[in-house]
Amino acid sequence: MKAARLKSKYTQQQIADQCDISKSLLSKIENGQTSSAVATLSKISEALDVPLSWVLDGHPETDLVMLPTSHRTINADDENMGYSFELLANRSRFSRVEPTIVHVTPKEYNKRHEPYTHTQDEFIYIVEGAIELYYDGEKHYMGKGDTGYFKGIKPHLFIPVDNDGAKVLTVFIDD
Repeated sequence: MKAARLKSKYTQQQIADQCDISKSLLSKIENGQTSSAVATLSKISEALDVPLSWVLDGHPETDLVMLPTSHRTINADDENMGYSFELLANRSRFSRVEPTIVHVTPKEYNKRHEPYTHTQDEFIYIVEGAIELYYDGEKHYMGKGDTGYFKGIKPHLFIPVDNDGAKVLTVFIDD
């Protein structure tokens, strides 16, 4: 992320101001000293004009994207986010599609109640378990095999319905 910022000739203060975060927080994120919500990282990726997954994984660009299961990791840096995520492809910064598995924290451990927003549209497929999708003020029950598509700019949140948690295939789509 830092390399993309420097290549674009932006200062930390310029990006922080554009994302409505502190310069200190941006510095900590760039240096791997703290994790941040996907919504914050989405704002940073938009300011840098790079896809969200490029900010999340920082891998080099390639035409062929293959990522064996053994090379994927679950990023769970902050248990208060209510989820962890697993990138399914190390995407090119020019890609408009970002596949991810979101692991929704079981209900008894999930402390997240505030919805997220981001600039990407989102397609979801419930792989395991069930959630309530909070979207723009309404709750929608979704079980295994159910799908949804929505605008990320509207407030949304995956709410666990039980203590089993859930796995949600999430595809972020840039306009």
